[in-house]
Amino acid sequence: MSELTKSNFISTRGHAVKDGNQPITFEDVLLEGLAPDGGLYIPTEWPKLDIEDLRDKPYTEVAYAVMKAFVGDAITEDDFKAIIAETYGSEIFDHQCVTPLTQLSEKHWLMELHRGPTLAFKDVALQLLGRLFDHVLARRNEHVTIVGATSGDTGSAAIEGCKACEHVDIFILHPKGRVSDVQRKQMTTVKAPNVHNIAVEGTFDDCQNMVKDMFSDRAFRTEMNLSAINSINWARIMAQIVYYVTTALALGAPERKVSFSVPTGNFGNVLAAHVARKMGLPIEALIVSSNRNDILTRFFEHGAMKLEGVEPSLSPSMDIQISSNFERYLFELMGRDHAALAQLMLSFKETGSFEVSDEQINQARADFKAHRCNDEDTLATIKRCYEETAEVIDPHTAVGLSGAFAHEDELEGAIVTLACAHAAKFPDAVEKAIGVRPGLPDRLHDLFEREEYLDALPNDLEAVQNFVRDHSKVKQKSAA
Repeated sequence: MSELTKSNFISTRGHAVKDGNQPITFEDVLLEGLAPDGGLYIPTEWPKLDIEDLRDKPYTEVAYAVMKAFVGDAITEDDFKAIIAETYGSEIFDHQCVTPLTQLSEKHWLMELHRGPTLAFKDVALQLLGRLFDHVLARRNEHVTIVGATSGDTGSAAIEGCKACEHVDIFILHPKGRVSDVQRKQMTTVKAPNVHNIAVEGTFDDCQNMVKDMFSDRAFRTEMNLSAINSINWARIMAQIVYYVTTALALGAPERKVSFSVPTGNFGNVLAAHVARKMGLPIEALIVSSNRNDILTRFFEHGAMKLEGVEPSLSPSMDIQISSNFERYLFELMGRDHAALAQLMLSFKETGSFEVSDEQINQARADFKAHRCNDEDTLATIKRCYEETAEVIDPHTAVGLSGAFAHEDELEGAIVTLACAHAAKFPDAVEKAIGVRPGLPDRLHDLFEREEYLDALPNDLEAVQNFVRDHSKVKQKSAA
């Protein structure tokens, strides 16, 4: 595999620099999350994988091979391998393949991404991220304040990954009343002195915008030593690349064609697949599957991104209109033109819309196929899957499977739908579709009996910032 030059990164908006023009390293990217200029960090170039060399390798070895070029010398080889082994061991994930495959038919497969502690795909990255944070911060003798927004699954996975971190305080914002009961309880029943749940009177986009505003407030960012664990953090994307590689290899790539249908609202998961392709993984097609909040699908249809109101759906983790990770793809689509990208994002912030050129949308359509799935179709897909295969899937997975079904005739190879959450996280929707209420796994059997710990706050940036100031240990550590 080729290595990144000095493992350095750039911001999509072009103005993130270090003193003395030193290269921005993985350590900087990990701890900062969002670049100081408001952009997202991205590698200066894409390293190339030796696909043939990864055949028949266990998940941990593929993970090291995929991620080592991004990490560079920020973590020693032995330490990084130990972190990976601990992250993806049997005490954390309940299957030796970490993200095993289930065959639905000759053509269709599910990639089970819900084998971690919170039953959602976010565990795959966030279990790693928590360990990376603690390792780097311990070496630097520093403390950070993590602020994140969640539409459901990120929050519980982030908390689970960071609850034992000695050098981290974590604040997770979620839209009050707009996440499932299981998702909320998985976040709010964790009793740890460094964990803070904030229920915001608003939508996920309101929560996400507040997080972005806190990072854009340089004084507050410095005061609190802010860091991000949302998918704006490059380390999240890096970890997600791995399961596309292991899955494609398991299904016979590169000789056999493989496509992926990805249910997505924030674009991070499907972006990881796109990066895997950039690194040399042969992928026949990538299907972006949206629910009724279909801003991504509309972009691929019309070449324009336009904000509309967020409507509650049966797949709430995808109830998003501002797809943060799309900026990384736009940066690539625009030829890595920092100034043009920055202007486009400014226009989007000011007007709520932007358009791309005919050439750019044609390229985007070559890179991705798009699909939308409303609530009625979601229920129908859950039912079809159950009746035809006896597999019980959650509504997010159903959105992805609907996209796979819609494009099956035009694709030659296997189509893998990402099963992003366990059906028990969304029992009402599943029961409505098939008349069967999925139960929680044994390890979460008492979830609804556990006490909750959360604070309800208004949709007000100052109120949330003051809460973070009052509860973060960063100042205490600095004073000491």
